[in-house]
Amino acid sequence: MTEVKSGDTVRIHYTGTLADGSVFDSSEGRDPLEFTVGTGQVIAGMDGGLPGMKVGDKKRLEIAAEDAYGPVNSEARQAIPREGIPDDIPLELGTQLQMQSPEGHVLPVTVVEVTEATVTLDANHPLAGKDLNFDIELVSIG
Repeated sequence: MTEVKSGDTVRIHYTGTLADGSVFDSSEGRDPLEFTVGTGQVIAGMDGGLPGMKVGDKKRLEIAAEDAYGPVNSEARQAIPREGIPDDIPLELGTQLQMQSPEGHVLPVTVVEVTEATVTLDANHPLAGKDLNFDIELVSIG
């Protein structure tokens, strides 16, 4: 039976959980996730955990933050003057916004603090700094 190797296109079903058991993502009720192993299309811990699996295999991957979305980067938080934000932009804590970098890249940010003078935006991935668990099932190779 064929085993997954780097360069193979695979389809998996998965459920991603945090250390406390809460689910942050799942393919349940959706088509399997399809990607090419070893090309960086998914987090490093997922890429590295699939080689050697066969169709129908189930596995639990315990992925450290460094092999997932990396550590929290304090430099990715920025306080900006409140007057620089248009009045129609919602500023509730946890609100997801998009900014544009000077190079024209779209950058998702989250509102993490609001004062009378400033709004602090965080560009870290919401799962940065967190260890992740994935229960996966290999659906197909090829």
